[in-house]
Amino acid sequence: MSDGQIKGNAMRFTLIILATLSLPLSLISPGTAAEGGSAHDTGRNITFDKKKGNCLACHAIPNDPAATSPGNIGTPLIGMKSRFPDRSKLRAQIWDATVANQKTLMPPFGRNKILTEAEIDLVVDYLYGI
Repeated sequence: MSDGQIKGNAMRFTLIILATLSLPLSLISPGTAAEGGSAHDTGRNITFDKKKGNCLACHAIPNDPAATSPGNIGTPLIGMKSRFPDRSKLRAQIWDATVANQKTLMPPFGRNKILTEAEIDLVVDYLYGI
């Protein structure tokens, strides 16, 4: 192999790595999380994380024994598939609840960049799975 071929291969490899890093996690490894758990577990972790979703500050999640000391400002997070048959409406609610209700107390997680697009998708996956 010549020096030119080696440099060309190295450049192609670098471009493949950079392109892969720019893909959403769900496209790189569907159903897995950065921590090695399932997408459901990752969505749950984001939902419970006080620096991210912090959903428990306002919502009860009755079907999860780890959801202790929930708030009661928001509705309980149960039956989400029946409450939001159109998954995109649940996602939009999490992204910016003020669109549907200007007086809501729910933070606009997407608009304010509290959660990334991928994190919102994982939270929706979790909520649809409980």
